[in-house]
Amino acid sequence: MVREDGKRNFALREGSGDESSVFSGNTPRQAALKAARRLEPGSSESSADRVELKLREKGTDKVHIYEGWAWEETAPDDKPDWMPQEITEANVSKQGIEHIEE
Repeated sequence: MVREDGKRNFALREGSGDESSVFSGNTPRQAALKAARRLEPGSSESSADRVELKLREKGTDKVHIYEGWAWEETAPDDKPDWMPQEITEANVSKQGIEHIEE
């Protein structure tokens, strides 16, 4: 369901079917990246644990499935003053779409 500002809401689904958090974005990938940044970060991208993320688009029966991972990285030299020296980066890879049958 698209909001007035063009963004859509996606609920993060746990293995049990509970929906613990809601992320918004113009695309499912944008919401998945937000969810992935909350994962426990690894020391580098290659050593980061891969986690399955299932995001149900609110108002539909579509569940977007992503593989997500996060890692710690040094902030860029031109960072703003408020940004910490170590930041969490994240990436996702789309695995597919399922439809919920309830």
